[in-house]
Amino acid sequence: MTIRYDGRVAVITGAGNGLGRSHALLLAARGARVVVNDLGGSVAGRGGSHSAADAVVAEIRAAGGEAVANYDSVATPEGGEAIIQSACDAFGKVDILINNAGNNIQNSFRKMSIEDFKAVVDVHLMGAVYCTKAAWQGMLDQQYGRVVMTTSAAGLFGGHGLGNYAAAKIALVGLMNSLKLEGRNRNVTVNCVAPMATTRMSEEAMDDKTGPLLQPEFVSSLVGLLCAEDHTGSGDIISTGAGYYAKIGILEGAGVCLGTQAAPDPETLAGHWAEICDLSEAQPFDDAFSAVAHSMRKVLRGLKAQG
Repeated sequence: MTIRYDGRVAVITGAGNGLGRSHALLLAARGARVVVNDLGGSVAGRGGSHSAADAVVAEIRAAGGEAVANYDSVATPEGGEAIIQSACDAFGKVDILINNAGNNIQNSFRKMSIEDFKAVVDVHLMGAVYCTKAAWQGMLDQQYGRVVMTTSAAGLFGGHGLGNYAAAKIALVGLMNSLKLEGRNRNVTVNCVAPMATTRMSEEAMDDKTGPLLQPEFVSSLVGLLCAEDHTGSGDIISTGAGYYAKIGILEGAGVCLGTQAAPDPETLAGHWAEICDLSEAQPFDDAFSAVAHSMRKVLRGLKAQG
């Protein structure tokens, strides 16, 4: 099977460099018409220039592909709407949205200003919200859409000095888990990729041994699959980098039921802490209602056993 995107229109935010550029080149080479969005600012998200987006568009066109540039910021509702509108104006629709735009302002939580915290959340989380919101109804109406969110190991597992970034990245997982349900019956999938790649945002953290291995193209191959028409999986979090690919799950352990007659005291919970934290029989759930129903079934079984 050869995966192509002929007739499909893809919007890729933050596509002037790094991962976004790599995604754009792959999709365009396989027939997609691409909107290359990039503010052209610094890693911190300050300033702006047309040169980054224009260079990628020129590269795509030189290879025989179709692309247009967009320079709006994802960090405002108006910017998100303008990015999606540019795709509709140029190509008539949006089939694929890759929320890749990002910025990075690091500091310990005690030293970080609220302004710097919000600036990162506005791009990573709200930028994805604004662009997805602008494209969502059109995808539902045409009964086709592929949305990729860019989460991070920092959001999934934490990172020192990355409170703003981590908060935004884990929030994208929650957004995905809700949107996958809303898009399920309309052939609109939503997935998360957790990339490990050497880019402007990450290069300072890379060493000489691992940095050269973490090329963006390894991530783009996964993104290309998630955007494919025949790939109908939705709600997955996939970690990838340097040829490594693995699904990440949100799991709930078997737990322990301590009765419903009276709330246990803290000392009782301390005595059962190992059982509460045991993940040896953990399992995932499709949605919040399934998780709650599972827990309540265990409670009811416990009551029945008590007679």
